[in-house]
Amino acid sequence: MKNPNSDVTKHKDIPVWNAEDWYYEDIEIGKRIRSIRRTISEGESMQFNALVLDMHPYVADEIFARESGIFGKRLVAGAFVFSAGLGLVATNCVNAFSYGYDKLRFIKPVFINDTIYTIKTDLDKQPKYEQMGLYRASYEVFKNEGELVLYCEHIQTVKYRHPEQFKQA
Repeated sequence: MKNPNSDVTKHKDIPVWNAEDWYYEDIEIGKRIRSIRRTISEGESMQFNALVLDMHPYVADEIFARESGIFGKRLVAGAFVFSAGLGLVATNCVNAFSYGYDKLRFIKPVFINDTIYTIKTDLDKQPKYEQMGLYRASYEVFKNEGELVLYCEHIQTVKYRHPEQFKQA
């Protein structure tokens, strides 16, 4: 069998999977995307808890959650719902850089074996720096058949395609 990619000097010319190269000028306010769904298993929930050292009884202790907890079962850590939910619609744009998150709210609990999906909506943009503008998008994470469980707004700096059009006054 012949290796179809044996010339390593040409690897850089192959598009990177799941990477995009849009610019500030390409952002369309109101544009929405929806992710695929993803069921959160007990194993990955506990793996996340172990990784970040979150062993709160609501996420790590089945007996506590069942007998003493408000919900009668274990929760998925909110930080994991946030990470997985945003990851479902991550566009990996090589021209965008995270500036921060606003309005992060854990609206409803997520439990082990719940299925989540995310809708991202482009909200607004404004020129900011000589080479980059600010861009804001909302992320709504839903569970099962459409119950909103998390909301946040992600602010990013995004490179201009034509920075000369956005000169600072």
